[in-house]
Amino acid sequence: MEADVSEMRNELQSRDGLWRRIQLECQKLYTELLKIKEYEDVQEIQKKHPSAHVQLTEQLENEKTELLLFEESREHQEEELNKIRNHVYRKEQSHCSEQQRMKTEISDLTEELHQKEITIATIMEKASLLERQLKMELETKHKLLTKQQLLELRYQIIKSGNTHLKEMV
Repeated sequence: MEADVSEMRNELQSRDGLWRRIQLECQKLYTELLKIKEYEDVQEIQKKHPSAHVQLTEQLENEKTELLLFEESREHQEEELNKIRNHVYRKEQSHCSEQQRMKTEISDLTEELHQKEITIATIMEKASLLERQLKMELETKHKLLTKQQLLELRYQIIKSGNTHLKEMV
C-alpha cells in the first residue's frame, strides 16, 4: 500500500508539474496573442488593406482556437489531477486506518502473550512446589521402608533366635 501511495504521489507531482507548464504555456500564448492583436491593429491602420486584414483575422482566429484547445486540455488535466489527489487521499486514509487496526491487534496480542507468560510462571511455581513436596514424601517413604526392612530383619533374627531356643528347650 505504501508503494502504491508513493507511486501515486510521484504521478501526482509529475502531473502537477505538467499542469503548471501548461498554464505557463497558456499565459505565454495569451501574451503572444495580445501582441499579435496589437500588431494586427497597427498593420490595419498602416495599410488599410482589406485582404491583409482578412488573413490576419484568420490567423488570429486560428491562434484563439489553439488557445481554447490548450485551455480545455488544461482543465481536463486539472480534473484528472483532482481525481488522482482524491484517490491518493482515500488510499492514505485507508492505509492509516489499517495501520491503526494493526497497532491495536499487536497491542491485544502483546497483552494476551503477557497474560500467558504470567500463567506459565504461576504453573511453573506450582510445579516446583509439588516437586519439592513429592521429593520430601519420597524421602519419608524411603526412610519408613528402610525402617520397616530393618524391623523385619530384627523380627527374623528374633524369630530364628526363638526357634533355636525352642529347639534347645
